[in-house]
Amino acid sequence: MDKTVSKIVTLSFLVFSVLIGYTVSTLLKVFSGAFGSVAKAMNYDLFKHGLPVALTLALFIYLQFNSKILVWADEVIIEIKKVVWPPGKDVRGMTIVVVVMVLISSVIVSFFDMFSGFVLNQLMK
Repeated sequence: MDKTVSKIVTLSFLVFSVLIGYTVSTLLKVFSGAFGSVAKAMNYDLFKHGLPVALTLALFIYLQFNSKILVWADEVIIEIKKVVWPPGKDVRGMTIVVVVMVLISSVIVSFFDMFSGFVLNQLMK
């Protein structure tokens, strides 16, 4: 694995681990409102802040030093390098087409919504 690929894999593992830690932190806050035992545990800073940080660090270390996962990540990057990406001009053109089609669709759906609302209001009167 060359240096650039190694840096990309490490950064990806770090970002993934931080997202999982943030998710656990958010879930703890949500569960503290629903479960009394979690609310009691949230009074302790070690549980409130330590658990997500410890989970983040443990997950990052596991991902970074597991040889099977590193081989898998290397293979993923090799496969991504094989992908033929469209030129920027084509991407901009396709994006414009999608935005226009979404706008047209939203106008049509809005028209049907207003029309059906009008018809239902007339039927209720």
